[in-house]
Amino acid sequence: MLITLGKMITLLAWCLMAYNLVMPFGGNISLILNILLGITVMMHLLQTLMFYSVFSNLLPLQGKDYLQAFIFGVFALLQYRQRALAAMAEKQSQQ
Repeated sequence: MLITLGKMITLLAWCLMAYNLVMPFGGNISLILNILLGITVMMHLLQTLMFYSVFSNLLPLQGKDYLQAFIFGVFALLQYRQRALAAMAEKQSQQ
């Protein structure tokens, strides 16, 4: 539930920053949102790289998984962590 809420808030932030690119807000808010967009893109690219290095061995991943990791950042990482732990527990119980 918290992961879903975090994803919704993250998506709202992306929409706000994208809207600011199309229809800039007045004053310093536009500049702040543009800077925030740049920082967000850099951080989410780094998180996607971490996602690849950690989860590529544990789970079968597709392009949509990497896209989710880029868009939702840490919330996608937490979701895939839960899936990886469940898969490891299932594999361990089968042995």
